[in-house]
Amino acid sequence: MQAFDDDAARAARDRQDSLTKPAGSLGRLEQLAVFMAGWQRRARPRIDRAQALVFAGNHGIVAQGVNPFPAEVTALMVRNFEAGGAAINQLCRVAGADLAVVALDLDRPTADFTQGPAMTPHEVEAAWQRGSEAVDPGADVLILGEMGIGNSTVAAALAACAHGGRAEDWVGPGTGAEGAVLARKQAAVAAGLARHAARDTAGILAAFGGREQAAICGAVMQARALRIPVILDGFICTTAASVLTRDDADALAHCLIGHESAEPGHRRLIAALAMQPVLSLDMRLGEGSGAALALMMLRGALACHDGMATFAEAGIG
Repeated sequence: MQAFDDDAARAARDRQDSLTKPAGSLGRLEQLAVFMAGWQRRARPRIDRAQALVFAGNHGIVAQGVNPFPAEVTALMVRNFEAGGAAINQLCRVAGADLAVVALDLDRPTADFTQGPAMTPHEVEAAWQRGSEAVDPGADVLILGEMGIGNSTVAAALAACAHGGRAEDWVGPGTGAEGAVLARKQAAVAAGLARHAARDTAGILAAFGGREQAAICGAVMQARALRIPVILDGFICTTAASVLTRDDADALAHCLIGHESAEPGHRRLIAALAMQPVLSLDMRLGEGSGAALALMMLRGALACHDGMATFAEAGIG
């Protein structure tokens, strides 16, 4: 677990205060520059290489009728990502991020968590390792996203188990669940919570998680070891990463939440984590789309931080 470099952050704040602008006038952009400085351990951080990872998995919980789309859509969307036809492809191109899609045993869904654990400890470990191995050690920033029919139900169960509350506090429409489908989502999460009492990261992932959620955790921890700042996407991605805080409250210190999703549970989760999203655009697509947009804001923050003249350089003052 690498730590934030306070000296680099202090040097970045000093530079911000010397730039040709009123102190603090760039608001959150200044905070983002200092955040990057502390994790990259340099007063003038940069993004030469941005990596985007989208993890995909399938879930046995779909047998409970919790999603209006069949599980086969996961594989179809993976092919769409690989063909460059999804929103995340366009946003990564504009944001300057190299996108890779990691499909995790799509032909072997996890088990239905209302009937027993979703994964064995070995399956959790294997998916975690896939996430860890996917991280590029040469990346300056990592953005994370996911795809998996049924995984908003998984996210609601993970959030309730890790952070407390009832099923109805966390369950939302996901890909468009309403009426009877939404009621089945709530019932499935409530049944899972009644069955499983896990409290640590590995136990919660085994009880409820998908392979993509475990892979996200592995990627987040590997990025921490490599001092790579991470931008999390919306509700599902943030929930997966948040399970890490059950073992270490500081586990997400190197992470930003890219955007506040329109999925109802995300605002509750953000409050539980005491974090501030970079953007709020009423999005709920997943795929890493909000994280890719936040990357554009981060690039703008660093461009100002590095490229602006100081008062001395401009001959002002």
